[in-house]
Amino acid sequence: MRALFALVCSLCIAKLVSATVYFKETFPDEASFNENWIYSKHEGKEYGKFELSPGQYYDDPKRDQGIKTSEDARFYAISSKFEDSKFNNLDKDLIVQFSIKHEQTIDCGGGYLKLFDCKLDQEQMHGDSEYRIMFGPDICGPSNKKVHVIFNYKGKNLLINKDIRCKDDDLTHLYRLLVKPDNTYKVSIDGEVVEKGELESDWEFLAPKKIKDPEAKKPSDWDDREKIDDPDDKKPDDWDVPELIPDPDATKPDDWDDEIDGEWQAGMISNPAFKGEWKRRQIDNPAYKGPWVHPEIDNPEYVPDDKLYHHPEVCAVGIDVWQVRSGSIFDNILITDDEELADEEANVVIKKTMEGEKKMKKEALALKAAEEAQAKAGDDSKDSTEDSDSSADKDVEDADDKPSSKDEL
Repeated sequence: MRALFALVCSLCIAKLVSATVYFKETFPDEASFNENWIYSKHEGKEYGKFELSPGQYYDDPKRDQGIKTSEDARFYAISSKFEDSKFNNLDKDLIVQFSIKHEQTIDCGGGYLKLFDCKLDQEQMHGDSEYRIMFGPDICGPSNKKVHVIFNYKGKNLLINKDIRCKDDDLTHLYRLLVKPDNTYKVSIDGEVVEKGELESDWEFLAPKKIKDPEAKKPSDWDDREKIDDPDDKKPDDWDVPELIPDPDATKPDDWDDEIDGEWQAGMISNPAFKGEWKRRQIDNPAYKGPWVHPEIDNPEYVPDDKLYHHPEVCAVGIDVWQVRSGSIFDNILITDDEELADEEANVVIKKTMEGEKKMKKEALALKAAEEAQAKAGDDSKDSTEDSDSSADKDVEDADDKPSSKDEL
């Protein structure tokens, strides 16, 4: 029993030792934000500034504080390097997790993160700076609301070939990307998996395994017509009739003068016997062989890679976005290889931050509705009093206008 207990303890300790948090940021205060994050000074663009804020609704104003975009119609470019310089996810899970709240009811703007290698010059970071991974929501207009998952592979940025819908309300949402050493991935929003699959299948990392045989040609006698004209079908003798005919009910007006008005002709109407263009009926083609399928062969340019998941050097995380309307709050950034730790952090956001801000918003909206109802009731009462006073004044005026009995005499 003791041996079993010791084994369990040793396994737990081994797991704790092997698990690594490469980067964690919850923006606790202004001092640490200014110390750890560097704004880009790249020329040619006017970059916006971030400010610390928990937003209008929250559970705990200190814990839920993040960095908020504060200027409309601006690019934002800011980054932070890891304390341990860099990490290598060889044979390890890679988890990128963060929360974003579009409190401004965003119309067009990004809410994603980028991971960079050690070549990044933080003060010169801009939209074309090479990155390793780009992940997170991007919204522009009612139809473009997606979660980007972009990997850099051999110098090319590869977009996922699936459409992952992002959240577009004004509350906090937690996004997670999990990449595993078996070259599979999962994308989660608020703890729910919204997409998963294989890296090779869902991105164009590699050339296709199969290609169409360039030597194969469709046989000249291959008939892929499922239906053909019936050669025995004949057009009826009475088929060809004009589309329009003179109106048989039309009569020549009494005042029509052929010498002045010309020869009278009845108006034209649609011919009820007209059937349109005659076409042979269709029958099954006895020579039909089905659709011809181009044969495929192994692609000689296909080279397998069992390390598609691998990023040998990641040193920094950055926010590089454009926003038309500011007000997005980034928070709870975590990069780790420990899924259990990521779950623990996620539970705090989902069960405390998200539930707390929903409650606060509900209470605020209820209070606002009550105040508006009370104000409306006050206005209605005031209008009623004014109407009553006006009616009383009119009665007095009418009484003054009436002659007294003495005057009548």
